[in-house]
Amino acid sequence: MAGLINNLLLLFLVFQRTCLGFITPLSLFKRYKDSTGSLSSECLGSDRPVISLGLSDFTLDIRMPGVMPKQSDTYLCMSVPLPVDDEAYVVDFKPHASMDTVHHMLLFGCNEPSSTKSYWDCDEGTCKDKSNILYAWARNAPPTRLPKGVGFRVGGETGGRYFVLQVHYGDISAFRDKHKDCSGVTLHLTHQKQPLIAGMYLMMSVNTVIPPGEKVVDADIACHYKRFPMHVFAYRVHTHRLGKVVSGYRVRNGQWTLIGRQSPQLPQAFYPVEHPVDVNYDDILAARCVFSGEGRTTETHIGGTANDEMCNFYIMYYMEARHALSYMTCTQNANPEMFRNIPQEANIPIPVKSDMLKMTHGHHEETKDTDRSSLLQQAKKEEEEILDQDFHIEEALDWPGLDLKLGQVSGLALDAENNLVVFHRGDHVWDENSFDSKFVYQQRGLGPIEQSTILVLNSSNAKLLRSTGKSLFYLPHGLSIDKNGNYWVTDVALHQVFKLGADGKEPLLILGVALQPGSDRNHFCQPTDVAIDPFTGNIYVSDGYCNSRIIQFSPSGLYLMQWGESTGTSLGRGRPGQFHIPHSLALVPEFHQLCVADRENGRIQCFRLETGEFIREIKHKSFGRELFAVSYVPGGLLVAINGMPYPGEAEPVQGFVMNFSTGEIIDTFTPVRKSFEMPHDVVASEDKTVFVGDVHARAVWKFAPTEKMEHRSVKKAGIEVQEIKESETVVEARLKTNPVSTDPLTKQEKQHLVQQASTGVSFVLITTLLIIPVVALLAILVLIRWRKTTVYGADGEHKLDSSSGRILGRLRGKGGGGLNLGTFFASHKSYRRKEFDRLSTSEGSDQEKDDDDDGTESEEECSAPAPPTAPSSS
Repeated sequence: MAGLINNLLLLFLVFQRTCLGFITPLSLFKRYKDSTGSLSSECLGSDRPVISLGLSDFTLDIRMPGVMPKQSDTYLCMSVPLPVDDEAYVVDFKPHASMDTVHHMLLFGCNEPSSTKSYWDCDEGTCKDKSNILYAWARNAPPTRLPKGVGFRVGGETGGRYFVLQVHYGDISAFRDKHKDCSGVTLHLTHQKQPLIAGMYLMMSVNTVIPPGEKVVDADIACHYKRFPMHVFAYRVHTHRLGKVVSGYRVRNGQWTLIGRQSPQLPQAFYPVEHPVDVNYDDILAARCVFSGEGRTTETHIGGTANDEMCNFYIMYYMEARHALSYMTCTQNANPEMFRNIPQEANIPIPVKSDMLKMTHGHHEETKDTDRSSLLQQAKKEEEEILDQDFHIEEALDWPGLDLKLGQVSGLALDAENNLVVFHRGDHVWDENSFDSKFVYQQRGLGPIEQSTILVLNSSNAKLLRSTGKSLFYLPHGLSIDKNGNYWVTDVALHQVFKLGADGKEPLLILGVALQPGSDRNHFCQPTDVAIDPFTGNIYVSDGYCNSRIIQFSPSGLYLMQWGESTGTSLGRGRPGQFHIPHSLALVPEFHQLCVADRENGRIQCFRLETGEFIREIKHKSFGRELFAVSYVPGGLLVAINGMPYPGEAEPVQGFVMNFSTGEIIDTFTPVRKSFEMPHDVVASEDKTVFVGDVHARAVWKFAPTEKMEHRSVKKAGIEVQEIKESETVVEARLKTNPVSTDPLTKQEKQHLVQQASTGVSFVLITTLLIIPVVALLAILVLIRWRKTTVYGADGEHKLDSSSGRILGRLRGKGGGGLNLGTFFASHKSYRRKEFDRLSTSEGSDQEKDDDDDGTESEEECSAPAPPTAPSSS
């Protein structure tokens, strides 16, 4: 009997040790609660400051504890301890702030905060020891995304043990309603070692003085780089009101390579670099801020208040872990003479429209509450659009517009009321008889199209609202609408570009000479599309079928510049800036870029608006040989359509949705009713509704986003659990904002329910997995005792003790201090390795894995499979 009691005690110890492996998230949460003060009940999300995302990942919520600043330009700080002792890596950031309340936030890492209070005035300092900037946010910026395999190292022997959040409250008029602020940031951390360590390089001017009324003042910063190589992947600019443009460069052997250039009056995010930039030993890092003192009556100095100025250029980089430095600064100008050769673009201010300026400068300016509310809602909407790029679109089968009687549909656009505008050719057709070998139109005898060529349709029900464009055009092609509601169209037969008022009766502006093709400043040759910069009013024309260029005109139609050349006979292999039919334009105002569908080269090329400088190419095998059209969706998406495949080629004709920043294909789409024949143009609205016009099918399709749900069945320990995984919730390891849903449940309710379901599933699953081994062990011990008693009689009790010792030894594993159920059950025939390996909690698991014959099996957590990659002229 004593032996049985001993065995039960041993089993209790084993069970207790097993349980310890599963309480880590709870212990993290307890440690966090014990080391921080209670937070205001107004702070959303503060009830779960630490959320486990699996065995190695967790999120940490860092929020101001319900503060109410007493005066403008207040800097408040608060600290949060890292809830683990060992080394961890920050791999993602998600801000929770609005510029309606907060001017900017900085997140520091250090070992000793300046205060132990729940929050304090930052005039007391941020940290007592050396601090490193991990993150910066201002003006409704979207969250920073780190590349895969890159993280900020914290904790352990070398990383900081505390996070310190600094929040600058610029204008306290937002606190007239006496609300308490809980702004902050959520961090995604992992224990998995990252091969590349992220860091911050801050370039900052400290002695710039801006004289009153001075039109242009430059602040230059330059330092020699004397470290191991670093790889730049993101940048951020920061000034106050007087800043016009901030640019950063790497200078090597006299050659200036752009790292980033941006207006500090736009959302101050960490923007991804357009092209990877590496910085090596003895390179020079240089930055310039351009200010204007116009409107000021006194000198403006560098300082911390909203009426002072700042000139900061942040470089976010990564280095190999063995050489990594987390923070570097440059505050001098080591070589003033070199700035005589700085690229001219660094001196050109980036225009920002007035409503954006109102939105970005909420400090000490009177704004109507209604205006402020609408601007804030718009900014938040755009932020959510940037984040929520995981969706699917399908044909809207209730769209009746597919049955409209149209001619060849050549152009589509959406007006300010979100009505669909269709540009079609009526009874005219572009065929082999339309032009001669010199591109002169041969069917002038037909006269202009007598039908209305511009149709305005309700985008919901396809009802015709109005029409225009009779007896004006011969062969319509491209269509755009500017911010004032004017129609801009191209006619390939007339070789002209037209600006029409909303009534469309008489052209307000005509570019090109009627029926005369040419390649000089005053002629076009079959121009394909036109785009209008909403900030400057500049006009961009893609010209065209027989020229290979983009031409920029002033708002009044004066020639400014052009770029581009022909690819020649090397179809599909054009160099940057070469075109073979620049067929469609997409203007991206947020990033000051113009993207071109380079049709016969099957790619998208993007250029800087101000200079025509090539930025990047987007090309995928699934595009096939031809890419007809591209459209930009505010918030960070590109939509494109390709052409029919050539004989023997497999890539189908279809639509593509892409992440603008990365060029990655997020989704593809094809119609259910009818089929694409030659889709010619595409346009997408802010709510991600997509319209496609087809010249051969003479039809317009509508595609709408659908809520994307993933159902997967997970088998563990013989129990099948059905999980419903929404890509918008915290069930995923990555952090995302939720899209607006028409579901009766609110977003918070859906999150709560999904989290609750996830918690319930996890608890049941873990409990089941713990009970089964214990029951099995009890059954084994009872069986062994019965056999020993039967065979050995009185000696069986002693023999049983030895046997139990051997079993316990196997449970502890070769490392001597841990429990590995995978190793223990591997000796049994019914063992299924994939179901138990992840349950290892052994401290000596590395040694056990090395000696395990089957150690090549993956021990990663289950994850949803990646979405499948989708498999082409007139």
